[in-house]
Amino acid sequence: MSTKSTTGLMAILKNEQMPFKEKLEIVKQKTYRFLFGFNETKGFVLKFIIYLLLLGIGFVYLYPILYMFVTSMQSLSDLLDMAVNWIPSSLYLDNYRQAYAVLNVRPALLGSLQIALFPTLIQVAISSIVGYGFARFEFPLKKLWFGLMIFTFIIPPQILMMPTYRLFNELGLTGSLNAFTIPALLGQGLNSTIFILIFYQFFKQTPKSLYEAAEVDGASQLVSFFRIAIPMAVPAFIVAFLFSFVWYWNETYLTTLYLTGSSSVDITTILIQLQQFETNYQALYPATEASPNRINEGIRMAGTVISILPLLITYFFLQRYFVESVDNTGITGE
Repeated sequence: MSTKSTTGLMAILKNEQMPFKEKLEIVKQKTYRFLFGFNETKGFVLKFIIYLLLLGIGFVYLYPILYMFVTSMQSLSDLLDMAVNWIPSSLYLDNYRQAYAVLNVRPALLGSLQIALFPTLIQVAISSIVGYGFARFEFPLKKLWFGLMIFTFIIPPQILMMPTYRLFNELGLTGSLNAFTIPALLGQGLNSTIFILIFYQFFKQTPKSLYEAAEVDGASQLVSFFRIAIPMAVPAFIVAFLFSFVWYWNETYLTTLYLTGSSSVDITTILIQLQQFETNYQALYPATEASPNRINEGIRMAGTVISILPLLITYFFLQRYFVESVDNTGITGE
């Protein structure tokens, strides 16, 4: 209990003029309110369960990252020493030096930014326009088109992967960034349906009186979109940009499918280099049976940390805006 409640309870117990039964009833009520809450106030039991769940979920998410980071800082002797678990015996950075060279970070980072940033910007812009159109206008077969859009998201992407590849190959899109930018431009980027629904829900909740007042003042639909809709939809833009950027960044299969096997481009990404990490390491650091250059778990973990570091830095600086944006967009359905 709080100090104030404890003081009040002690004063009641010391009151000799109050009957014992009345004292007992007051203590029961206060104890019940403390444990189970009262009105909108959460009780101790509910708070304990909530914090316990948060700690459990947080541990599940943070443990792999902590393990990965600690292991990446351990030397070979630390990895072989069973006494060394979470705290390395010394600050060992050679793992990162070797992993940086193996990943070929500069061109791989540039390739990841090309594949993630340009399609993301196009996808967010097109999704906002499509979502605005569905939310603001009535047109023939609107419900049918809306249902077809959702249906394209329900179909597993693995089913459409090979037909899509054949189509892109016939159109000459494979082997270049057009395999990602053209679909995004046509509203068929990576998980575009989710972003269209986010913008649709956001624009649907925007008061129509704002647009009607702008129309009375002579504003066109294009002016209303840029002057009213976009400034009010900043939270939706932040959510769509972050999710789209992360999904494009983490996409390796489609990148390998569309961009490899062609001499028109020479683009690699951080995650593709991570998939080929062991092969590239053996080529860069050839080792004999007794050589100290043999790859170990610390070097692998260092490469993994480097591959996710740009996303962690991005989220570190934008997490406050991201949380506020998720809350403001109402994508939970509330």
